[in-house]
Amino acid sequence: MAKLDLKLYRGYVNNKELIVSGHVFKSWAPDKYRLDGKGIRHAVAIVHMFRIKTYPNIEVTLHFKNTTITTKTLEDGFFRFTIPFSEPLESGWHPYTVTCAVSKFGIVNYDELLKPFEGKLGIISDIDDTFLISHSDSIFKKLYVLLLRNLNSRKIFEDVVQHYKALSMAGQTNAVASNSFFYVSSSEWNLYEFIDAFARLHELPKAVIKLKKIKSGISDFLFTGRGSHDHKFTKIKEIISFYPHLQYVLLGDDTQQDPYIYERICKIFPENIKAVYIRQTRSHPKLSLDGTLKNIKSLNVAVCYFKLSNEAIAHSKEIGII
Repeated sequence: MAKLDLKLYRGYVNNKELIVSGHVFKSWAPDKYRLDGKGIRHAVAIVHMFRIKTYPNIEVTLHFKNTTITTKTLEDGFFRFTIPFSEPLESGWHPYTVTCAVSKFGIVNYDELLKPFEGKLGIISDIDDTFLISHSDSIFKKLYVLLLRNLNSRKIFEDVVQHYKALSMAGQTNAVASNSFFYVSSSEWNLYEFIDAFARLHELPKAVIKLKKIKSGISDFLFTGRGSHDHKFTKIKEIISFYPHLQYVLLGDDTQQDPYIYERICKIFPENIKAVYIRQTRSHPKLSLDGTLKNIKSLNVAVCYFKLSNEAIAHSKEIGII
């Protein structure tokens, strides 16, 4: 068993600041478990992802371009570099490296950070039941598919990839450039690798992924994705504040708090939100959302409450986004 492991997440940068984050573990990181196992093997791998042990107060060092800087992990093993950065940098994805050491054992890992292309849109999307079918409104169904459906058998909503790819290229004239995507979810950092692998498998746009505080116990696992969703509001607010020159499209679903979170975001950033898309996950629309969606529309934000992604595509064409 490893004595030290390091997991990094995609970072992002603007003309003044750089943000990079990750976790240090006393055991294998969650991404070390196979995602394509079948039956009980997959269930065991998922459970192990929530039985990790983190390393508090360990030095980690970031290396990027001409910048080298050291910080320490928090109590849950999480670290984040939020540092001034003003070097000239081309738009696109750039590799960065983080190193750490305990006693005589050291480790190095690398990932990428994003400098957005000049474009019209930033796309912020929820994950569970927005593009990944998860049954978030039923804890038993959610645990069932999480434990017994591996990476290759989890389902994606029809036509969602077509919509996201169209949003990715909206307003872009350069074939290399694309609009920036951010996936923000109430799933925990434990599931980062699963989410990223699922997105890659289905050829969804490459994105910065922002998740909820890591969990490290079986009792925590039973309530994965539950509890307060305020962290989503905070992370979305942080993204828009970091790139205030962009117009944003927000995509979510009606299983939990997305409509209410997006309403708050629209109120705080009345000039930045172009459209809000909410997926209807049951056979009938939620009448309780009528007031919230009307309020968002009153802020001059286009709203689409849709059952099928082809409806969302048609709406995006109608309002001139794609």
